[in-house]
Amino acid sequence: MGTKEINISIKEIETEIGNIKDLRFSVGRLAQETWDEPQGPTPFPSMTALRNWDLTLLNRYKPFYLPFCDLCCLCTFGKCDLTGDKKGACGITMPGQQSRIVLLAACIGAATHTSHARELVTHLIEEFGSDTRLDPGGLNIKVEAPITRLVCGMKPETLGDLETVLDYSEQQITSLLACTHTGQEGNPLDLESKVLHTGMIDHLSMEVADIAQVSAYDLPKADPNAPLVDIGFGSVDTTKPVILVIGHNVPPSVEIMDYMQDNELTGDIEVTGICCTGIDMTRYSPKAKIIGPISWQIRYIRSGIPDIIVVDEQCIRTDVLDEARVLKIPVIATSGKNCLGLTDRTGDPPDEIIDDLVSGTIDGALILDPEKVGVVAVKTAMEIAPRRKKDKKGIFLSHEEAIELAKQCTQCRECRRACPNDMHISDAIKAFSREDPAMLAEIYDSCVGCIRCESACSEEIPIHSLIVAAGEDTLRNEAFRLRAGRGAIQDIEIRQVGGPIVLGEIPGIVAFVGCANYPKGGNELAEMAIEFANRRFITCTSGCAAMTIGMYKNEDGKSPYEIYPGNFEAGAIVNVGSCVSNAHISGAAVKIASIFARRNLRGNYAEIADYVYNRVGAVGVAWGAMSQKAASIAAGFWRLGIPVIVGPHGTKYRRMLLGRADHDEDWYVEDARTNEKVYVGPVPEHLFISVETKEEAMVMIAKLSMRPNDTSRGRALKLTHYIDLHRRLLGSMPTDIHRFVRMEADIPITMKEDIVAILQEKDWKETVIPDPTLIPKKEVVQ
Repeated sequence: MGTKEINISIKEIETEIGNIKDLRFSVGRLAQETWDEPQGPTPFPSMTALRNWDLTLLNRYKPFYLPFCDLCCLCTFGKCDLTGDKKGACGITMPGQQSRIVLLAACIGAATHTSHARELVTHLIEEFGSDTRLDPGGLNIKVEAPITRLVCGMKPETLGDLETVLDYSEQQITSLLACTHTGQEGNPLDLESKVLHTGMIDHLSMEVADIAQVSAYDLPKADPNAPLVDIGFGSVDTTKPVILVIGHNVPPSVEIMDYMQDNELTGDIEVTGICCTGIDMTRYSPKAKIIGPISWQIRYIRSGIPDIIVVDEQCIRTDVLDEARVLKIPVIATSGKNCLGLTDRTGDPPDEIIDDLVSGTIDGALILDPEKVGVVAVKTAMEIAPRRKKDKKGIFLSHEEAIELAKQCTQCRECRRACPNDMHISDAIKAFSREDPAMLAEIYDSCVGCIRCESACSEEIPIHSLIVAAGEDTLRNEAFRLRAGRGAIQDIEIRQVGGPIVLGEIPGIVAFVGCANYPKGGNELAEMAIEFANRRFITCTSGCAAMTIGMYKNEDGKSPYEIYPGNFEAGAIVNVGSCVSNAHISGAAVKIASIFARRNLRGNYAEIADYVYNRVGAVGVAWGAMSQKAASIAAGFWRLGIPVIVGPHGTKYRRMLLGRADHDEDWYVEDARTNEKVYVGPVPEHLFISVETKEEAMVMIAKLSMRPNDTSRGRALKLTHYIDLHRRLLGSMPTDIHRFVRMEADIPITMKEDIVAILQEKDWKETVIPDPTLIPKKEVVQ
């Protein structure tokens, strides 16, 4: 089968896979083949094709389960008590159930991105044609779709080619979801292998979505100098009609901006966005404004500033229509995945819909034609804005109104119990009722906008509105600068940094991604990004994390994106774009193996993942991870051997993937030069871990950037960062330094005396620096 060309349909893959060893997919073709050599068709990998690689990782990083509850409630055999060693009626155990829930969450996340990609590609093909060429970076990119090449073994060249990739993604997600059925997979490690497979599919679908929209809509093409755009409440000109768009699927927003441009209205209307639609809008037109991440939805709607709200899909509060109805803000739903119970008006004339929205005859409308959305949203905003501005309905609570509401608080403290971050809300409200807003204003900076406090309040006080009232001065001055999402990383950038990253001379790549469920507000995330940019890590951002980092100012009033370059280089802060742009971060790690190391890319996942794991010091940080998408994105990084750190709320994902530093037998690799087993220490120590504080996170980032292949110079640099951060932030010398020093040359010169004393105390013995691999040479298919 090594050289035989296989021409089969997606439907026939499972049959063909049965005749091909899983090893064929795990290792791929000969390592000396390069990504630009012509090759025949490669069969797409099944769920079990990379199982050997997955189990290699999972046996090193044991699942550590954190059950949310002791029951399984998924079928009518139950509820089943799974405490201790009890089994459910179907035979499942607590570890199996926890892994099953993790797989369910990952499937939801991957299905969301895949469905988004399908809807986007279908729309773009209808608008531009299936022969539209893919162009994510012009002449600056030769490896246009590294994840697609790696997983599917094909080079997509047109929008139409992406449909084949999505066919595969959809088929795999269906099979993966089937594994969660009662009486199906029950082995925890096999379920975890399927979680990793789901993550790989998620990154594949994200890549499809972003290269499609970058190519068709001419978004920044791997541009390190993408324009700076406005973000924050204070950037909005409230004297103009204001359109708010929430979600992740940009075509309706594009049609709004196109209609404005075609009718010379661009300077007369403010188009504002929340979540990733906001990011992608500014990639299309830098004149659009971003309000902020998901947590800004309620405060912005209740401000009354938007004159019309347009929602598409993903991460939209399900009570948007309820909140908008109070302030008589019309809502347009644009996706079949989020209809909001509204009447489908897609087939009606635009003028009729506009009349009904402006008159208040209807609260909103479902319009599934993006072009019609553009017409209706713009005209409705222009007609309704004058009367709404005159009424000033919803423009925050007055100081007097807020104090009177605060006086209604009975100090039952249910709001604090409901708060995910255990903030002292009732105490702050009590102080506010005495005209001391300081404590409530502090809560404004940390509030994640979930309004669970309001649901818990027996007096039905609009607590979130009180919090916003206390922070109103801050809110009105929230005007920042964010670099628009640049898209992919250029090949030349990879060539310039590939060697220093692999050798450890650039200490690592740290990617701040994920949602806005922060434990103590978003400033912590920005402070972490700045710290590691100053330490000459390559710092990448995307999605809500990218927005949050932009909503921070130094003493000179500048945001991090105004201070640090957007190139993929040491000391930079690189915003790749929206959630789907995360594929460019994992893709950069893959391209290091392909472009710098000249490893064969096509259909060669395990070898590339082995290279990334052992040589590329990349770490993901999802500090505010909340959604199922964040779970599937993380899983895609894990399968590539890239560890992910989450904040304290990350424990709610129900399991971690932790290494056991004191189990020396877990930390051997094969030296490809000698075929001998060599101890390399716990590098990286964990694959998925939750930490409690920003300080712990920063220390853990430095620690997890270490890799078996580090040169002595590189390891000394990484140890310097690890020890310095540990001393400064945790107040002590790390106790595990001896595990990371392989030879005396690894010791940082400036810390040598202290470290040598520790090594002598630990009875440390020198070892060698191998050419590391987790894939035995005998398994390579020739």
